[in-house]
Amino acid sequence: MDTIVRIPAPLRSLTGGADEVVASGATVGEIVADLEVKHPGLRDRLLDAKGVRRFINIYVGEEDVRFTGGLETALKAGDQITIVPAIAGG
Repeated sequence: MDTIVRIPAPLRSLTGGADEVVASGATVGEIVADLEVKHPGLRDRLLDAKGVRRFINIYVGEEDVRFTGGLETALKAGDQITIVPAIAGG
């Protein structure tokens, strides 16, 4: 199943400047694997040995995947994924 993935500005250098790309997979993990094939280097920016990097948020619709099953979060037709880098300051 094809899913639209919204890419934040800091990662667009890996997608040829595209702010949205299409990836295939039934779970968020499969989408990340497909993104890595199509846009090498993206996986390492999103994941570490524990899963989704601490300062990266991945949403399916409006739900953070950390609360819906992580990389095993199942996707359904029409779902969109948004990658959001955490912002800190003070």
